Amino acid sequence: MSILNVTNVTHYFGDKLVFKDIEFSLLKNERVGLVGANGSGKSTLLNVISGEILPDSGEIEWIGSSRVGFLEQHHDLPPGVTIRGYLGKAFQHLYDAENEMLRLSEKMGDCSPGELEQQLKRFGEIQDLLERHEFYLIDAKIEEIANGLGIMALGLETDVDQLSGGQRTKLLLAKLLLEKPEILLLDEPTNYLDYEHITWLTEYLKGYPYSFILVSHDTDFMNAVVNIVYHLEHKRLTRYLGNYQQFLKTYEFRKQQQHIAYSRQQQEIQKLETYIAKNKVRASTSKQAKSREKKLLKIDRIQQPDRMPKPKFSFQIHERSTSTVVEIKDLQIGYERALVDPMTFVLKRGQKVAITGYNGIGKSTTLKTILGEISPIDGEITFGQKVFPAYFAQEWHTQSEQTPIEYIWGMHSMKTQKEIRQALARCGLQTEHIFSPLASLSGGEQTKVRICQLMLERSNWLILDEPTNHLDIQAKEALQIALQQYEGTILLVSHEPSFYQDWVSDVWDLETLCGIK
Repeated sequence: MSILNVTNVTHYFGDKLVFKDIEFSLLKNERVGLVGANGSGKSTLLNVISGEILPDSGEIEWIGSSRVGFLEQHHDLPPGVTIRGYLGKAFQHLYDAENEMLRLSEKMGDCSPGELEQQLKRFGEIQDLLERHEFYLIDAKIEEIANGLGIMALGLETDVDQLSGGQRTKLLLAKLLLEKPEILLLDEPTNYLDYEHITWLTEYLKGYPYSFILVSHDTDFMNAVVNIVYHLEHKRLTRYLGNYQQFLKTYEFRKQQQHIAYSRQQQEIQKLETYIAKNKVRASTSKQAKSREKKLLKIDRIQQPDRMPKPKFSFQIHERSTSTVVEIKDLQIGYERALVDPMTFVLKRGQKVAITGYNGIGKSTTLKTILGEISPIDGEITFGQKVFPAYFAQEWHTQSEQTPIEYIWGMHSMKTQKEIRQALARCGLQTEHIFSPLASLSGGEQTKVRICQLMLERSNWLILDEPTNHLDIQAKEALQIALQQYEGTILLVSHEPSFYQDWVSDVWDLETLCGIK
């Protein structure tokens, strides 16, 4: 049974065509993975489906009265509300029903027998509604979801205005799961989640009783939860049955078949054109030439398969540092209070270290403290000589109208425009991206711009905080190769063990690290 029909949907961003004549139906209990390269229009399509933006043409038809829940990548939250209070809004209709029940109970003593009967009936209906939706277990539900997504560590009485962008995204996801809509639209739900919380979300979605459409570049996560894949490529949408792994096999086969069909047709077209050119002017063969000319005009030409540019990241050491890159002694990190016990460690030249730990323990805070962006509560940080760090921050929300070429050139004015364009192109950005405002680019395209800036930095130490967020599969693989080949020092925070486990030299758990003396 179809619960959503999308018919001939076309959308432009300015004069740029994002997708054309999109058509599909979402069936009851389908778990859909929406995949495609960075900038292909996946987030835009979710916004169109949810009604956040209107398509330029086509129709979005919701069948029945199903509730739709949409997790966006960026969203503002009202100040003055606690985390617990915000999550409680998922049950606002039940709180309203409870208030109505309390008002009814106050009125019952001063009404006629006929009114009393009506009020008792309504009172019973409300009571049945509250019991059916387990109203008296709301606090337990909130704590279960908050714990599963790592929100409990932030403190449920914390004002939402104090949360970072990543923490806000987790809070939005938690509220959405508590609302339990019949259709979930999830845009990169695993961003800002640690491995253990992704595992929890995976199990939760595997048991979710309704339909969802999911955008994610986490292939392990998608493999576990989806049973249909829609691939958005070259402005079109193609349906594949099965999980992401099955999609890849079928997609590669189709792509090979398309290349073969295109090559064969081109050979046939060339033969016909050659024959026509040679024989059209000859009286004895002009009739056959005209016949083949008609045949040539009737050919339904196969479009040449486009090849998306593959990123080729590379990081160079501009100067060799001393043997010790940084020495940390009894360092206490935090804001008003310490997040963890004092930590002590030495990072040596050439080490590639992944820092792990549960969400909220202070991994990002540790990186920022080492770099001097946050003052330590106590302890010592000593850098070696000729140490030049380059930092990739986890969160970067820009509304800049600068283009990527203006942004990079502004920080590297000694380079020519051609050199900047070549660097951006190596990162998988096309001309249309290079000359578009940063704010108009997708999250993955913005990440590629930031990696380009990192590549051009004069550095010998990369400090990376969740660099794979928003990156498509090809870009993630390219970054993995570049970091593996890098001869400098790396300090990495990542929620994806599959990204770093084959090339890091050490994995430091922050809890264990704080016990080293």
